[in-house]
Amino acid sequence: MSLHLIIGDKLYSSWSLRGALALDLTGAPYTEELIKLNQPDTRERLLKHSPTGKVPLLKTEHGTIADSLAIAEYLAERFPDANLWPKDVCARAQARSACAQMHAGFFAMRGNMPFDLSRDAPLSPVPADVQADIERMYALWAECRAVATESGPYLFGRATLADAFFAPIAVRLRTYQVKLSAADEAYVQTIYQWPAFKAWQKAGLEEIKR
Repeated sequence: MSLHLIIGDKLYSSWSLRGALALDLTGAPYTEELIKLNQPDTRERLLKHSPTGKVPLLKTEHGTIADSLAIAEYLAERFPDANLWPKDVCARAQARSACAQMHAGFFAMRGNMPFDLSRDAPLSPVPADVQADIERMYALWAECRAVATESGPYLFGRATLADAFFAPIAVRLRTYQVKLSAADEAYVQTIYQWPAFKAWQKAGLEEIKR
């Protein structure tokens, strides 16, 4: 199976990170192509691959798949033995629900706390709608942990697509120096120790030097 992932800058593209982490969970080999964002020719280059003009894009033997959630579902279907979603029905339903909520919401947090792996400064002041998003995120993570049936430090015990989707949130919470509960801080640390994330972070920070 040939898989080719098209991404934006690793330093700034949270959606691209989701696609890459999802692919890593499959264990399948893939190639990667980075198209720098916010350049005069960015949209033109992306439109050569997909009419969405956005990243990530996954080029497969079945066509080009746009959108990180669609990519995640495609990979879960194509690699059933990788168990990208939790095995338990209840946990799997919650994982899908959590990813969909992340995918379709949290606009205040995303808008006021842009993804930037190199940032290390608090947001001040914190707007009320951003704080509401942060509080909802804490609750959502707790909801995931409450139905987990496998042991481990990730949201559902072992790493799943839910963690791929929430890794960029973990980055925002750390880079904007948000004070966390012990449980949430431990989860953020788990993401930062995830080998696939560490490789992405290293590559993203190296982009600054170029």
